[in-house]
Amino acid sequence: MSLNPGSNKMYNDLRQMYWWSGIKCDISEFESRSLICQQVKVEHQVPSGLLQPVMIPEWKWVKVTMDFVSWLPLSLKKKDANWVTVDRLTKSAHFITEALGTRLHFSTAFHPQTDGQPERVIQILEDMFRCCVLEFEGNWEKYLSLVKFAYNNSFQSSIKMAPYEVLYGHKCRTPLYWTELSKKKVHGVDLICETEEKVKVIRDNLKAASDRQKSYAYLKRKEIEFQVGDRVFLKVSPWKKVIRFGHKRKLSPRFIGLFEITERIGPVAYRLALSSELEKIYNVFHLFMLRRYRSDPSHVISPMDVEIQPDMT
Repeated sequence: MSLNPGSNKMYNDLRQMYWWSGIKCDISEFESRSLICQQVKVEHQVPSGLLQPVMIPEWKWVKVTMDFVSWLPLSLKKKDANWVTVDRLTKSAHFITEALGTRLHFSTAFHPQTDGQPERVIQILEDMFRCCVLEFEGNWEKYLSLVKFAYNNSFQSSIKMAPYEVLYGHKCRTPLYWTELSKKKVHGVDLICETEEKVKVIRDNLKAASDRQKSYAYLKRKEIEFQVGDRVFLKVSPWKKVIRFGHKRKLSPRFIGLFEITERIGPVAYRLALSSELEKIYNVFHLFMLRRYRSDPSHVISPMDVEIQPDMT
């Protein structure tokens, strides 16, 4: 019975020889409580957990997102990576940063999903580097300042204006505007007022964009909750490159456990009581990584061998 191909197929096989009242429901219940099935069967369901939009900052450069773009061609100064920092409010980006005493807020283990902002900026950055290298026949580092200016002076759909327009009250002048320049203007209190008004506008625009993303995401997600003390299985497919669980490669189980939930961290994250073999793993997981355990008196759960690579951090 451990090799059953699913409740529907099992029902069609058994009904040729057996029948009783409620046979289909009993077979479905048996299959859902099978310990082996809970560990190895894939879930053909929409992802668990509703979208949790990131809070909109109150002011410029209060909250930033960071990521790295690496494996770039080696520059003349022997550099092959870039650290990308993006302001969450204005979408203004810096491609070289300094240590400023920031506090880090990580995404959950093996579920690195926030709002995708740095990944999107990195994609744009790489495309702009490719254009510079092809157009000017030089290395990417030489045009880093030009790329930064072009990005920050371009229209952003989520805030409905350019990042420089929010930071400085207007877009920076490019050579296209040189013929329009006349006497210099002194900006004072008016600039501050304009900036404050623009911050209010972009916060409203970001709220509208966030609501639109939620409406799309809710169509393909389901809401689920666990309680402290519940026991769950843990999805292991994202870990296969760093951890081996007994059987290797394709025959390794999709879920391991059982683990007890010790704390709820926010709407969609939970802290688990991991075994000593997994003590190096960050023990907070998105509920997408969890499968509810369906108990049965016949279950005998034996410990599973876990091998962790020594260079894992």
